[in-house]
Amino acid sequence: MAIVRTFAPMPTPPCSLNNAPSTSPQLLPDTGDYLTWSQLTVAQVRQQSRLVASRSVQPLKIINPAAPAGSACHAVLASYGGGLVAGDSIRLRVRCEAGSRLLLSTQANTRIFKSIDGQQAQQITEGHVVENALAVVLPDPLVPQAASRYRQVQHWHLADTATLLLADWWHAGRTDLGEKFAFTTFATELRVTVAGRLTLLDRFALRPEEHLATSQATFGPYQSALSLYLVGPPTGAQFRQLAMALRQLPPVGQTELHASLAGRPYVVAVTQARDNVLLVRALGMSRRDLEPVYQAVAAALSVDNMLGFNLLQRKY
Repeated sequence: MAIVRTFAPMPTPPCSLNNAPSTSPQLLPDTGDYLTWSQLTVAQVRQQSRLVASRSVQPLKIINPAAPAGSACHAVLASYGGGLVAGDSIRLRVRCEAGSRLLLSTQANTRIFKSIDGQQAQQITEGHVVENALAVVLPDPLVPQAASRYRQVQHWHLADTATLLLADWWHAGRTDLGEKFAFTTFATELRVTVAGRLTLLDRFALRPEEHLATSQATFGPYQSALSLYLVGPPTGAQFRQLAMALRQLPPVGQTELHASLAGRPYVVAVTQARDNVLLVRALGMSRRDLEPVYQAVAAALSVDNMLGFNLLQRKY
């Protein structure tokens, strides 16, 4: 299993987007491929975060539910047919203006359908979170089905005072049908830059035909994998509150990761990767077994200085 993780600061690689924050809400700059990218921009309007610009390009559809009691904006990503077929390419640019708060979620599991011609489905996200803004990205799991090929790339640019909480969650397949790690390829990459410097790089790739996914060295009996990334100013109230909640995620009785934990429904590891980066890895026997993790995160985000509402109660 090919995994590369880097947290050391590095010069920011060239990027097609302008790092400088704008003075007014707007879609991200047109770089010549304007029509191929979905875009959304969130800004403060009368002390409320609102979706001030949006464009959906198939197969992606951006939904903006009615504003809840809290001050955050909620945008939902949906796809026609409930998933991606081979050859689909979703490209999304997100911008959170100064002081805004955004919850970005999905309507349901994103299914990755079988590839019959060798093509892959892909999702590419480019995000900018400027001064004192909060971006929360909490999708439902990706479910790569048998013979599917999938690639995901995310690059988030943060200002010094911005905070990002992002989840990357995927499932082994249609396990209810007995399908487990039957996809062809699955690869993800996350980059986060803070004030123009690369702060977090996490890459993951799995090809079940080449790697024994069910061995104890990889996933063993677990079928659902969730990573949570918290990046922000270490002295900021939002970062400190979320970090405290994330450190409490390991289930009672779990003191360290070793062979005796293999029979637990889920296991959680929390790592302070850098002063401004907290990383959570969780494995579950099923999606349901990882629900306590999302429930705890939703509760932590429901306070007034975060989202101001419980995202799970709002969803279900």
